[in-house]
Amino acid sequence: MAASLRLRGAASGLRFWSRRQRPAVASLAVVCSRSMASKTPVGFIGLGNMGNPMAKNLMKHGYPLIIYDVFPDACKEFQDAGEQVVSCPADVAEKADRIITMLPTSINAIEAYSGANGILKKVKKGSLLIDSSTIDPAVSKELAKEVEKMGAVFMDAPVSGGVGAARSRNLTFMVGGVEDEFAAAQELLGCMGSNVVYCGAVGTGQAAKICNNMLLAISMIGTAEAMNLGIRLGLDPKLLAKILNMSSGRCWSSDTYNPVPGVMDGVPSANNYQGGFGATLMAKIPAVPGPPVWFFNSSFTTLQERSS
Repeated sequence: MAASLRLRGAASGLRFWSRRQRPAVASLAVVCSRSMASKTPVGFIGLGNMGNPMAKNLMKHGYPLIIYDVFPDACKEFQDAGEQVVSCPADVAEKADRIITMLPTSINAIEAYSGANGILKKVKKGSLLIDSSTIDPAVSKELAKEVEKMGAVFMDAPVSGGVGAARSRNLTFMVGGVEDEFAAAQELLGCMGSNVVYCGAVGTGQAAKICNNMLLAISMIGTAEAMNLGIRLGLDPKLLAKILNMSSGRCWSSDTYNPVPGVMDGVPSANNYQGGFGATLMAKIPAVPGPPVWFFNSSFTTLQERSS
């Protein structure tokens, strides 16, 4: 109860954002009924760099959308395409019993679900709520408890792959929640990604994602330092990238998302770093009181927090 109150308190007054055991209502009958209604409207909240192409892929698969974003301009192209735009997350929940949220931070997710005009104000019993934001696993667990009280089901399903994979439907989803609900979630997530992996109870999807993010951050820093060193020593960056990618230093940061402008097309470094994943989003900070759930800070120095 105390944690839930802290969760609601954290959401109070916030208006900015652009990403266990089976609930009593969860049953195979509920799962099957949702699956049978595959082309009923799907709610989508958060149309930023990732959410926009994800929502478009749902549209391509024939799903009508009920959409909301804090920035009205983000909704315009969907509205022009005939999708329904509403004024707050609560209105999404009133019109759709399957909702995907894609938000930047834990605080944004708390506001979307538990805020004054949040999903939980009008959520319908039996609804399936899938949060694809990358947030604190503890927040996912608290949100799941609040959702369960309303007779609905919450699953965390953060993604990996970046904007390019979101556009090409090649995301990897790491899903945590009630296993009997995985098939219903997979039906939607498979329209937006090539890999949908069940990880366990609520929060395990977030746990897998933050481990992946930690490794990505380390490899990206290493790639940037190696490329910078080679350039300073007179190497052509494209040649250096080619050599790295046929050698033992090869990694995703070097062969798919190279950070040096001019080395690759279709990546943030080729577009003045627009559409990339910012360091501030990489440094996830717990939104409720308690010890850090994972151990990044802005300088990526971790030993002191890890040992405390």
